[in-house]
Amino acid sequence: MACYVGKDGVLKIGAVAVGEITNFSVDETAEIIDCTAMGDVYRDKIASYKNWTAGAEVHWDPDDTGQTAVIVGTEVVLNLYPEGDVSGDVELSGTAIVTGKSITTAYDGLVSTSFTFEGKGALTETAVA
Repeated sequence: MACYVGKDGVLKIGAVAVGEITNFSVDETAEIIDCTAMGDVYRDKIASYKNWTAGAEVHWDPDDTGQTAVIVGTEVVLNLYPEGDVSGDVELSGTAIVTGKSITTAYDGLVSTSFTFEGKGALTETAVA
């Protein structure tokens, strides 16, 4: 079994890398429709529409071009590389709407920012060329 190290992950808005990333996630879901009818003994279901969302947390850096490209309400091309962005690595990409941005400050910690994204269309998985 292969193991991967999270520290190698990369997140890009288009071709611009977002700096100071501490973590990101991608979630894919499918709606389920119940098509059970009278007389059935067990419920019958089928998959319907798919959806995906993503989120990321970073150390806040107002001078980072990647971070400043994340503007709530805008569409972005989101490219996520869980194991790094060298040839052969997995790339997840798709168009997404930026649905949220929050900045957190604590007296005993770093200032951090979190972003949320809602997929618009398909999320594709390919290998980095």
